[in-house]
Amino acid sequence: MPRVSVIVPCFNEQATIQLLLEAIYTQTYRRDDIEVIIADGMSEDQTRQRIAEFQVRHPDLDIQVVDNPRRNIPAGLNCAIRAAQGEIIIRLDAHCMPRPDYIIGCISALEQGKGDNVGGVWEIQPGGAGWQARAIAVAAAHPLGVGDASYRYTETAQQVDTVPFGAYRRSLVEKIGFYDENLLTNEDYEFNVRVRQSGGTVWLDPAIRSAYFARDTLIGLIRQYARYGHWKARMLRRYPGTLRWRQALPPAFVASVLISGLLALFFPIFGVLFVIELCAYALILLLAGFSSAWKHSDPALVPGVPLAIASMHLAWGSAFLWSIFVR
Repeated sequence: MPRVSVIVPCFNEQATIQLLLEAIYTQTYRRDDIEVIIADGMSEDQTRQRIAEFQVRHPDLDIQVVDNPRRNIPAGLNCAIRAAQGEIIIRLDAHCMPRPDYIIGCISALEQGKGDNVGGVWEIQPGGAGWQARAIAVAAAHPLGVGDASYRYTETAQQVDTVPFGAYRRSLVEKIGFYDENLLTNEDYEFNVRVRQSGGTVWLDPAIRSAYFARDTLIGLIRQYARYGHWKARMLRRYPGTLRWRQALPPAFVASVLISGLLALFFPIFGVLFVIELCAYALILLLAGFSSAWKHSDPALVPGVPLAIASMHLAWGSAFLWSIFVR
C-alpha cells in the first residue's frame, strides 16, 4: 500500500483540530502508512497544545507540525508538501471530518485512473448551535447558493473543474508546481486549472465524503465570501477562460442592481425595473427558505436561508467587482 501524507494548513483551530485528528486516526487505511503534516500559521490559541495532547494519547499515528510563518493557506500547503514523505498527498482542512473510508476511497480512485486529482462531497455541518449556523449550513449546500458546485451536493461521480481538498500523487506537484502563494484564497481552484491545462483530469466521487463545518454567523459568512470573490477576480486575470456561470451570476446581479438603482434617479422606468428585480429576487429566496424549513422541519430556516444566500451572493459579487474595477 502506498504511503499517504495528509497535509493540513491551520491557524487557531483549537475547536476542531482534534476532531480532524480523530477522524484520521479511525481511517480504514493502514495506520502505519499514514503521516499527518500540520502546517500551523503560528496559532495564538491552544491549537498546538491540542495537537500535542492528541500525540500523547495516540503515539501510533505519525503527526508532525511544521511552522507556516507566512500564515496563509497556500504557503502552509507548500510547507507541508515539502515536509511530506508519502507517495500520495491528501489535502484536508482543520475544520473538516473525513469519513473512515475517505483515504481508501481516494487511493482507489487514483489507482483506477479516474483522475489525476480526486476528491469527494462535502457534508456541510453547522459551525455552531444557533439559528444562523443552521441556516448557513443549509444555504452552503443549496443549489441557489452554490450553483453547479457539484462537490456540495451531487450523488453522481463525474469529471469536474475542481474538488474540495484533493488527493494526488506527489509526481503531480513535480509536474505542475506547488500551490500559488500569491492567491490567498482560490488556491485549490487555481491548482486544478493547472491540472486540467496539463492534460490531467479532476475527478469527483460522491462516495468520498467529509463533514465540513460552515461559518456560524452571518458576519463570518460575509467576510468569507467577500474574500472568495476578491481572490476569484484576481485569479481570473490570469485564467479568464475558467469563469463559470455560477461565478458570474453574483457580480452580474450586484452590477444590475447598482446600475438600475442609479438610472432610476433619472429615468422612472428603471425605478420600476429596480423594484421588480429586487422583489423577484426576494421571492425566490423566500421560496428557498420555506422549502428548506419544510425539508429540515426547522422554522428558523424561513428567514435564515434567504439571509444566508443573499449574504453569499452580495458579498461575493461586490468583492469580485471591487477587485476587478477598483483594486
